[in-house]
Amino acid sequence: MIAAEALAAGLDAPALCELAGRPRNAVTHEIRDAFEQALAECGIELPDPETARRHALRRLAARLGDGEITAAALATDDWWEMEGETAEERSFVRLIPQCTCCLGYMSEHDRRVWEAELRAAARALAASMPVGSGC
Repeated sequence: MIAAEALAAGLDAPALCELAGRPRNAVTHEIRDAFEQALAECGIELPDPETARRHALRRLAARLGDGEITAAALATDDWWEMEGETAEERSFVRLIPQCTCCLGYMSEHDRRVWEAELRAAARALAASMPVGSGC
């Protein structure tokens, strides 16, 4: 999907075209290889893992703020273990639960308060100064 969006936005590279045509159930390492090749052909440098994770956290916050994902969906990864480098990252990360079962122990009132705080932290992170290019 992202490769097709990149093509539509004007980026053009053979590996990008190949990547856009791959099915969703393609072999993961083949997608990764094609992705890295497409970035190289477009002159885009792959960020280091920490920077990439920070970019992903920012995107996750934006998706939550836009209503694309639910607050409970954040508990599906180990985001809560991440040490944020900015106040906005730390505020957002500290509100992410370790697992979805943790949410079951909240009262309805506490859950609404938590979701409101999480969404506010997500909006603040999404609106903050980007980590670097691409965010």
